[in-house]
Amino acid sequence: MLFTAMPSSTVKRRGSVGRALAQHLAASVATRMQLVRGRDGDRGDVPGWVLVTLMTAGLVVALWGAAGPRLVQVFNDAVDNVVGGP
Repeated sequence: MLFTAMPSSTVKRRGSVGRALAQHLAASVATRMQLVRGRDGDRGDVPGWVLVTLMTAGLVVALWGAAGPRLVQVFNDAVDNVVGGP
């Protein structure tokens, strides 16, 4: 198999997907805030994009938590079909 789910003990040692997503989200928000501050007089709709970003991240984490093993299986089946696996 090309891609397999990691056992929970491995995830705990390496850090969780949620933690990595939160770090990426924080970096994205910080970058966006710098861009918004750089414009003179045009601050944009900061609460709107922050809400959309947080809701999207929440949906990704919720879907991955609920359907993670099944998504891994679907991916593995698709790759096996393409490369002529078992």
